[in-house]
Amino acid sequence: MLRLGGGVGAAAVLGGALSGCGRAAEADPVTSGTVDLSFWTHDQAYVDFFATAARNAEAAGDAPFRWRLNPTRAGAQDVVTKTIAQAIAGRGTPDVAGLEINNFTRMLRGEIATELLEPLEGHLDADVRDDLLTVRTAPFSKDGHLYALDSDAPLVVYYYREPEFARASLPTDLATWDELAEAGRRAHERHDVAIGAVAVGSDLTQITQIFDMLLMQRGGRFFDEDGTLTIETPEAEQALAFLARGVQEGFLTTVSDFYGPAMQAALKSGQLIGQWMATWYKIYGLMPNVPEQSGQWRIRPLPVFPDGGSRTSFTGGTGFAALRAKRNTLAGVELVKAAFLTPAEQIRRYVDLGYLPTRRSVFDAPELLRIEDEYCGGQRMVEVYRDLIDEAPVFYLSADRPILDTVLSGHLLRAYHGDSTPAQALRDAAEDFRGQTRDHD
Repeated sequence: MLRLGGGVGAAAVLGGALSGCGRAAEADPVTSGTVDLSFWTHDQAYVDFFATAARNAEAAGDAPFRWRLNPTRAGAQDVVTKTIAQAIAGRGTPDVAGLEINNFTRMLRGEIATELLEPLEGHLDADVRDDLLTVRTAPFSKDGHLYALDSDAPLVVYYYREPEFARASLPTDLATWDELAEAGRRAHERHDVAIGAVAVGSDLTQITQIFDMLLMQRGGRFFDEDGTLTIETPEAEQALAFLARGVQEGFLTTVSDFYGPAMQAALKSGQLIGQWMATWYKIYGLMPNVPEQSGQWRIRPLPVFPDGGSRTSFTGGTGFAALRAKRNTLAGVELVKAAFLTPAEQIRRYVDLGYLPTRRSVFDAPELLRIEDEYCGGQRMVEVYRDLIDEAPVFYLSADRPILDTVLSGHLLRAYHGDSTPAQALRDAAEDFRGQTRDHD
């Protein structure tokens, strides 16, 4: 039941259990001194980053605490599952937890976030609050409260392999998706290459993610701020029509997922020479799969849809939260602030991890703007990101996102195969979604 906590029924049970015991024993907070802090995350890189941030803050004398991290690593889903389970048990919750954005949706069910997580907005100075990117605070907020600080501002850009674009006579500066699609269709017929890939494997989140990126770019979204489903729109139909056309005409290829052997084979063989994806994909997708292609890749803004939208989108992120009503709650809040909010640490996070700043002012930092990326041929990538950040779309999470991933993924595949039109696929997905959520109301 706990592992399925993203579902309506299970999460409702969890919420009820938390409501019964979550506020029973609020501890007096530690306000200074040495603190042993339980720190849960899915990624060792975060452990290392926070440990260094703690040392830096102590050396600078910027914090009243000396943190000694006791890290626990688990899968992104398991971090949330185990946090909720330990809260129900009434013991053993982490002091700080990194909540990957797709799994954070489970915290939005009922009062789970309210019961478990410390609201952060009251701990932030006004100038910092005003400088934080709304596009990165909105997904981790509920009912006016900010429950986690995002580790990244993962803008979606278009990666392209420059020598292969030249070999296929593909321009690298086409302004619209329609123009790139037509050029890509011709290149596919002549050179058997693809300008992008869609996931069609067992990871339902990856299937819907690639559509979600283009939908947000076009100006749509899966959910409104109040959690209402919004996929039956012209924007959604246009985004899906592009994907379906691409698969059927061959200028988009299909892979089981974006990180495994199928993607690696497509990249290594030169079949796949472009992909829209988040800024972190260079580190987690391209560099591990095709290190030998260093120097060949570049990034650019996304081509636009002719009917409107922006030149970028968002996907991914991990919010770090402090657990409420614990002795170490304040120490946890201050660690997250020290690691994620100071300009120096925001710059170091990009240098060490490739994650973009979440404070708008840091995009203008000369130290970032002058970095030349070796893998991308010496390109000054932050210049591209700075040009796009103010166009980034705001998106909202819903506790029902796991249900949507389940029902929508199958209908996307039907549209790719030509078994339904984009409009019909979206109508059927919306009907299935409403049926499943209605059953649990």
